[in-house]
Amino acid sequence: MNRILGLIVIVGIFWSCKSGQNYQGAEVLTFETYRTADLDRNLDSILVNVDTLQIDSAVNVQWFDVFPDEVLQDLIQKALENNQDLKIAAENIQQAQASLIIQRSQMLPAIGYSGAAQRGNFAGFDLGTTTNIFSGFGSVNWEIDFWGKYRRLNEAAKANILASEEGYRAVKLSLINTVATTYFQLLEYKLRLEISEQTLTLRDSMLNIIEERFDKGIIAEIDLNQAQIQEAIAAGSIPIWERLIVSSENLLSRLVGELPDSKTIGIKLLDQPEDIPFPEILPGELLVRRPDILIAEQDLIASNALIGAAKASLLPNISLSGLLGVAGSQFSSLGSGGASWNMGASILGPLFNWGALQRQVDIEESRTRQAILNYERTVLSAYEEVENILYSIESLKKELIARQAHVDAAVKAQFLSQERYNQGVTSYLEYLESQRQAFDAQLNWAGTKQQLLTAYSNLYAALGGGW
Repeated sequence: MNRILGLIVIVGIFWSCKSGQNYQGAEVLTFETYRTADLDRNLDSILVNVDTLQIDSAVNVQWFDVFPDEVLQDLIQKALENNQDLKIAAENIQQAQASLIIQRSQMLPAIGYSGAAQRGNFAGFDLGTTTNIFSGFGSVNWEIDFWGKYRRLNEAAKANILASEEGYRAVKLSLINTVATTYFQLLEYKLRLEISEQTLTLRDSMLNIIEERFDKGIIAEIDLNQAQIQEAIAAGSIPIWERLIVSSENLLSRLVGELPDSKTIGIKLLDQPEDIPFPEILPGELLVRRPDILIAEQDLIASNALIGAAKASLLPNISLSGLLGVAGSQFSSLGSGGASWNMGASILGPLFNWGALQRQVDIEESRTRQAILNYERTVLSAYEEVENILYSIESLKKELIARQAHVDAAVKAQFLSQERYNQGVTSYLEYLESQRQAFDAQLNWAGTKQQLLTAYSNLYAALGGGW
């Protein structure tokens, strides 16, 4: 009994040992507040305390609480159910889980069996005498993981599972963001088409008036030509927006797993909110929220574990084996003479391999250093992305105010120029210029509004989404 207990203690001591160092985490630069918080503006309209959103907790804040457009919500839901890229990412999780099961099996005894039936003139029997031999055996082989090689590989497999799960979440966030940005582009193109059609109607009616005046000899032909040019410009812009609308609708169809088809819209671009609150996510929280950062950390954990596995390969492997079975010259008499068995242990280790195993350790250490650098780079890129988006939102909101003022002034100037031209106070060229400015101002406003909504969508993904 004492010998057995002693053996168990020895095995336990060896089992607690693992080659290589345990993962200790990585040090990265971080800060308390975003750089944009130092600007002369109010961040509360973007990042707010989750309590102000009137929800139970930050975990319950979903995309649907942030963007109120029900059509957009429906498109996102369909994409999450049907998108092929998301399903492919889900299969990656299944593969990683299966790989972990395979890796864990390496730490357990391998149990097998064998059976054979032979007939012939066998050595050990009378020559010339034909003999039958039937046998059946069960075998056990167990490579004891003294140095932690398989436990380190097990750590790497676990890290790969977590990385695949975060990869799935990254694809999910990217999908939500892509659906939203495509939808906002569709809203922009539809508004631009509406503006172009209204402008074409206005210029077409004006062209009719100009033609009548030219026929009566009231105006010169240059005025008629200018009116024809402006009418053609407005007409030429319509098929451009129609083409972009179709391509956006087709993209949305693919993202939601459907055949190309037209798409209805919910809230028009004009009525989409310009101030969308987001729960406050501090810079340090990005380290545990963003999928790309978490993937980079799991890659680092896996690389660190592989160093230990490579170091364990420098040490001898110790295996236990056993065999139990029966044999006989007649199938019906198997086991009549008793069972055959054997058990033993073996040790197998490297002696001289020209440094190949040590070089493998060097390779894994180099890969780990790369993983550390990649993790640091990913964190810095995350901070950069969030900072840029926060600043973009604030600057786009200011730009949108200026764009709206431009539209109001340009539309009014267009109306006054038309009145002045009808009264013969100003030239037709002045009226055409005011028309062009009003048209461009409205299109620029639509583009800026779409950029603002897209920036909000990008912020949802950049902050880790799905709070």
